[in-house]
Amino acid sequence: MSVTGLPHEHIPAVHFGDRVGVAEPDILLMHYTGVPTLEFALEILTSGEREVSCHYLVRQDGGIVQMVDEDKRAWHAGKSSWEGASDVNSRSIGIEICNPGHGDDYHDFPDAQVEAVIALSQDIFTRHAIEPCRVLAHSDVAPGRKIDPGERFPWARLAARGVGLWTVPAAITGGAVLEVGASGDEVSSLQRNLAAYGYGVDVTGIYDDETATVVRAFQLHFRQELCDGRADISTIATLDGLLAAHSS
Repeated sequence: MSVTGLPHEHIPAVHFGDRVGVAEPDILLMHYTGVPTLEFALEILTSGEREVSCHYLVRQDGGIVQMVDEDKRAWHAGKSSWEGASDVNSRSIGIEICNPGHGDDYHDFPDAQVEAVIALSQDIFTRHAIEPCRVLAHSDVAPGRKIDPGERFPWARLAARGVGLWTVPAAITGGAVLEVGASGDEVSSLQRNLAAYGYGVDVTGIYDDETATVVRAFQLHFRQELCDGRADISTIATLDGLLAAHSS
């Protein structure tokens, strides 16, 4: 099973297998490649030298490469979880987007590339029933271990075209924040709301390093202006807005 309505090339990956415990994928997972060149990314994703692969890669010029068939389990999510399920690889389709990633050359994603990601996602949706709330970042399912595709990825633009769930981030206005060392009912409420959306966080009432890492992952996706792992008024209001959009 593969992309049907779009021009693409096929460069098969070595590492993949059968999906385990699921009839079909229900998560679409976005990554950036995080390496300097397209050639290096393709080498990593298709050769046998590293135990990694992905279903699709989108070049900066908008070209699409398929590496693993959609009915197979690619090796792209690594150690990860969403809504308590740990084998994200079995239940997801992965799209790698060419961008060198955080570092000296992390840059905006070109228009042609973004349009290709949107078109590819829409094409995938014709074959798989993936809900908007399950179009996720690698950083969502592996907070701290992964930070891609990062704060420059245009999630709002994708959501406007039916790819993912979005809420307009609340303005950053200052005021009280929850941060490492805080405790109490407000922290418990924040943790419950993050877990209700799908993030892997324990409800302890203690704002520990794990909670800060998950908050930053949330910010990288949904409140990109400031991603510092501190739950300010804007972060909490944005999360509330996202949960409201999810339940409507």
